[in-house]
Amino acid sequence: MFGDLMGMMGKLKETQAKVQATKERLNSVIIDEKSADDLLTVSLTANREIKSLKIDDSLLEDKEQLEDYLILTLNKAIQKATGINEAELAAVAKEGMPDIPGMDTLFK
Repeated sequence: MFGDLMGMMGKLKETQAKVQATKERLNSVIIDEKSADDLLTVSLTANREIKSLKIDDSLLEDKEQLEDYLILTLNKAIQKATGINEAELAAVAKEGMPDIPGMDTLFK
């Protein structure tokens, strides 16, 4: 019994380390998102940290239009980054989970 418990604890610690390493790696995964007409480009990491914005000069003439472009393009980029982030972390967590009856249904 205690051997199983110690083995599970070791596996959980190993999984925590893998999750942390995955989070660090996701800082280098860059998502580039462009507006439909390429007037705005957003780059962010899979951890949802904005790295750059490229704004066409024509958008600087209309504040409301620029705001709309930023909202739409940032939301699309954040949605993609969140999908990558969640998929990567879920895969690491599932891989490292000890064999506990019923736990496999939580990750389907």
